[in-house]
Amino acid sequence: MSQLAKDVAFAIRDIPDFPKPGVLFKDITPVLADPALYGRVVDWFAEGVSAAEPNYVVAMESRGFLFGAPLVSRLGVGFLPARKPGKLPYETIGADYELEYASGRLEMHTDILRAGDKVVIVDDLLATGGTARATIDIVRRLGAEVVGCHFMVELDFLGGREQIDVPIRSLVHY
Repeated sequence: MSQLAKDVAFAIRDIPDFPKPGVLFKDITPVLADPALYGRVVDWFAEGVSAAEPNYVVAMESRGFLFGAPLVSRLGVGFLPARKPGKLPYETIGADYELEYASGRLEMHTDILRAGDKVVIVDDLLATGGTARATIDIVRRLGAEVVGCHFMVELDFLGGREQIDVPIRSLVHY
């Protein structure tokens, strides 16, 4: 395990029974509150994402935005949000997903990607793979290629990696 992974794992705190009983929530707020650590994590994302040479970074609402947005200024690529229903002002395309404790839907604008575009998806955490799988499906339906997914944290015991058919890079594994 790299020193960065150790530092991030040490900073993340466990919140039992959130958002419902039986769930052990991984709270990344302490990582975000430490500017040096947060910067190192964004650097880690930038290193891996740049290797894929994408045109766009797609991040899921809402914590994915915290890593996707800083990346685009470092990489000189576009940022595209995958948002919850009703949050985008133009025509959208969407996909439903299941989580370990809920279900949901993500949407993107219909005119934002074209054939030949290369996309990297970033998010804070990979759990069951539901949000990542939905985002991959939307991007592909829009004609673009997903060249990888990058996560700060991966909960290996939930098997989310098995739902994703593109290269995955995760910093911390539980």
